[in-house]
Amino acid sequence: MLYLFYFLAAVTLISALFVVGSKNPVNSVISLIVCFLSIAGHYILLNAQFLAVVHIIVYTGAIMVLFLFVIMLLNLNKSTEPQKSLTTRVAAVVAGALFLFTLLGALRQGVNITAAHEFNAGTGLVKSVGKSLFSDFLVPFELSSVLFLAAMVGAMMLGRKQSANADGVLDSARTDKAVGGLQTERAR
Repeated sequence: MLYLFYFLAAVTLISALFVVGSKNPVNSVISLIVCFLSIAGHYILLNAQFLAVVHIIVYTGAIMVLFLFVIMLLNLNKSTEPQKSLTTRVAAVVAGALFLFTLLGALRQGVNITAAHEFNAGTGLVKSVGKSLFSDFLVPFELSSVLFLAAMVGAMMLGRKQSANADGVLDSARTDKAVGGLQTERAR
């Protein structure tokens, strides 16, 4: 079991380095998919099968497909990519070095983790996750679902196509005027 952990950790680190170091964005996304799959393997080693499956479905499936579509739609190549100035490059190196020193300082201090209660074999299983989600975390779960619904409606409104008719009036303006007219007739 320990060898499997070290193998998955090595795959995770190497694929993460390929994500950062790859010059081709498609290769970077493929390396990120490998990284996500190895992290899902870590979840399975921690007996969190539900979290591993959700991680694979949501991140490896949906989010990575969106990344690939965006990369392919942007058609990134050298001729369209703007060149960064020297000050921007120096600022990026300094910010990265400061972040590295912060991480090293945090690792140097160490973390003392103590178990709050004894180990339960059913901790990461679907039954215990569902029970916890719909009892202890019901209000945040419902609030996040309302937030996602509002984001979807906002995305639909922003993505709505507005086209002009023959008389020059926008379809959305005509629809809004018609809805407003119906509301004023109902008010009477």
